[in-house]
Amino acid sequence: MKIKRALISVSDKRGLEELALGLHDLGIELISTGGTAERIRKAGLKVLEVSEVTQFPEMLDGRVKSLHPKIFAGILAERKEAHLKQLKEHQIEPIDLVICNLYPFAKVISTPDVSEDLAIENIDIGGPSMIRAAAKNHKYIAVVVEPEDYKMILEELRDSNAMLSEKTCRQLAVKAFKHTADYDNLIYRYLANYEEQKEAFPEIYELQLKKIMDLRYGENPHQKAALYQELKINEPSLVQAVQLNGKELSYNNINDTNAAMELLNEFDEPTVVAVKHANPCGVASANDIATAYQLAYEADPVSIFGGIVASNRQVTAQMAENMSGIFLEVIIAPDYEDEALSILKKKTNLRILKLKMSKEARRPSFTMQKIVGGLLIQERDLGSLEQVEPKQVSEGELDKTTREDLEFAWKVVKHVKSNAIVVAKNKKTLGIGAGQMNRIDAAIKAIQAAKNESVSAVLASDAFFPFDDVAKEAVKAGIKAIIQPGGSIRDADSIAVLNQAKIPMLFTGMRHFRH
Repeated sequence: MKIKRALISVSDKRGLEELALGLHDLGIELISTGGTAERIRKAGLKVLEVSEVTQFPEMLDGRVKSLHPKIFAGILAERKEAHLKQLKEHQIEPIDLVICNLYPFAKVISTPDVSEDLAIENIDIGGPSMIRAAAKNHKYIAVVVEPEDYKMILEELRDSNAMLSEKTCRQLAVKAFKHTADYDNLIYRYLANYEEQKEAFPEIYELQLKKIMDLRYGENPHQKAALYQELKINEPSLVQAVQLNGKELSYNNINDTNAAMELLNEFDEPTVVAVKHANPCGVASANDIATAYQLAYEADPVSIFGGIVASNRQVTAQMAENMSGIFLEVIIAPDYEDEALSILKKKTNLRILKLKMSKEARRPSFTMQKIVGGLLIQERDLGSLEQVEPKQVSEGELDKTTREDLEFAWKVVKHVKSNAIVVAKNKKTLGIGAGQMNRIDAAIKAIQAAKNESVSAVLASDAFFPFDDVAKEAVKAGIKAIIQPGGSIRDADSIAVLNQAKIPMLFTGMRHFRH
């Protein structure tokens, strides 16, 4: 197919000048609209305004400009005698190439507190119509929607005397229909307020994600992987983090760092979280962030090796000096002191990420787990003690410090893979039992990791005690208080054990399974 006339109307103007110049050098006539025409003209090229073709001015604040028979007949005409005769009768020239992308609806709605009026104003009408018309008529006309395809198109045109193959036109048409389908689906999801959960689980669940990058591999080297981003993000996300140093993030880096951030967002006070294989291995809160890091490190100096460290305060030079002494995969924080950054950057492979974090920014959303042939979707677990009234069910005194430690341990155990037990004291984890097939093994592992420090520590469990064995282990270890959901048919057995030892236990009525 010979390309003689091209209509260009783009919101995304990347590569526009180079494209227009390439088409011009091939003797292709350029037609354009508004800002696109102005950019082409500033590049020193001749361009025909759409209004000159239609002999009708743009109107309604630019809402109507390309929607005209002299444009759409030129796009939709098949190159057969009857259609060409009608074009000639109405003095309409065929259009052979449409280059168009749409108003930046996704970008607009991702702006915090965007008004609905502004969002609706950024719903493109003429653009999708032109794209669909050109894609429908791809046997005779080419349509390009992605700036990434400009180079390929120009190369083929140069190599074939301004011709494009049927194969190329068909491939471009498929991309074009996907472009408009994704665009319309995004508008539908916005207006349906999925993010506000007015229709949380529709009959047909559709996802719109944009690929950020291909990853070297997945969890293991033989698995391919990529990172995608939601088009509308309601809170600080790892995909928005700025990387200041280090190698490209891996699949496991991303997964583990996200787990660290989820746990870190439970805390207001200066807190550091260390994560290994998506489980916390050391967590501590303190009056200052450097102390919090040191305590988190001391919680498990073995497991932190090769792990992820997340801080909810600016990383200080003292912290950086301490962290530089061990091998870490990723550090993420809202900011870094200049000296801290200089120290950390000496490790060229260390991935250093900067991202503003906020507990208050967390909003209801969903988690998803792919299964073969399906998808499990659930509301995100944002449950907290602020939403329940923990009830003391066994005898014993609870002082302020112990209550604070129970709250701390409860926040941590929520983010440990089930079955999960956390032993903590003075807002520092001492032992974590994660991912065990039974609860007593999780408790034993946590208590063993805490060693002698379990005396006067607290214990948190993500789910109820099915038997009194965990309570008995807690008594033997010198645990001074317990927090768990409750709800077992044998709760009375555990309560009786703890009553005898005068160890208070709180029931929250809220379970935190995590698989």
